[in-house]
Amino acid sequence: MAPPVSVAGVRKALPFWVSLGLVPVLLLAAVRGGWALALPLLCTFALFGILDALAGAERRNADPQTPERDLFWHRLITMIWYPVQIGLIYGLIWYAPRAGHLNGFEKIVLFQGVGLVSGAIGIVYAHELMHRQGRLERWLGDLLMASVLYSHFRSEHLLVHHRHVGTPRDAVTARYGEGFHRFFFRVLPRCLVSAFRAERERLARRGLPWHHPGNPFWRYWALQIVHLIAALLLGGIEGLGLFLFQALVAVWYLELTNYVEHYGLSRKRLADGRYEPVAPHHSWNAAHRASNWLLINLQRHSDHHCHPDRRFPLLATYPGSEAPQLPYGYPVMVAVALVPPLWRRVMDRRVRRWRELHYPEITDWERR
Repeated sequence: MAPPVSVAGVRKALPFWVSLGLVPVLLLAAVRGGWALALPLLCTFALFGILDALAGAERRNADPQTPERDLFWHRLITMIWYPVQIGLIYGLIWYAPRAGHLNGFEKIVLFQGVGLVSGAIGIVYAHELMHRQGRLERWLGDLLMASVLYSHFRSEHLLVHHRHVGTPRDAVTARYGEGFHRFFFRVLPRCLVSAFRAERERLARRGLPWHHPGNPFWRYWALQIVHLIAALLLGGIEGLGLFLFQALVAVWYLELTNYVEHYGLSRKRLADGRYEPVAPHHSWNAAHRASNWLLINLQRHSDHHCHPDRRFPLLATYPGSEAPQLPYGYPVMVAVALVPPLWRRVMDRRVRRWRELHYPEITDWERR
């Protein structure tokens, strides 16, 4: 794909490249240690919470018919992120065990920051890439997910979540009243099982066994093993341990995001036993400008579920009458989710109001 010469195209895409600013922040944390190790967390959560308050909301929508050639600079940030992330992960795996100024605790805090970047940024970009039809983009998505040992997310997300969101069959639709920590330990095993089952059923419909080479789990496992071996070769046992820790942190941030996106929202079960089609009111949204730059419009989540093939710069925002709105952007909301009593105080009344607005006829939500 050849880049367009339009300066306007570069200007429109440039804010979405803000994630690259986390790279020097993480490197500074590694070199300085001590107080600087808090910078990745502060820049991602506190800074973007403040920027959201200052920058306000962005409610304009792009033309969904915008041609691909005009989105080159938007697409490029997602396509270069894998080498950026791999350079960070493995460069720091090589560096940290040899860094005499970092004690054991500081190395763990540093790789919490690595996991923050590989999860809050890398998995978001992988999510965008796995929805694309091009082979290169899908491969880059697979490579990013393998770097956090969560490759099955692609199968679970595309074959299970998008199909069954807002129903009991979707593990990552957080239930009303369910705290995040309970949610996290529930979804970890269930998502793996449901992803494998979905691929097995897909193959069975073609008359093929689960162990057929067409099962992407073979690719998932191979890519993950390659990443593990690379960590072991570069950093020894300590490096392998740090790699595993950043993967766990990355998955933690992924599931925090999943928790926020659909908490308490349900699709109505129809008389014939099927569920109503997915609609904008089945996802939480946030129009906050700065965090949408950082998360490449992930917070326009309703439109993503209604148009999963739509590229991130073309996703639309909806008014509150059509799609439920979060009071803050994801950076603040995921922090709130870590404190279940605070989360329920902020969100449960919003869920109840949503139920009254969209489903006033339902009185027993246990039997929806």
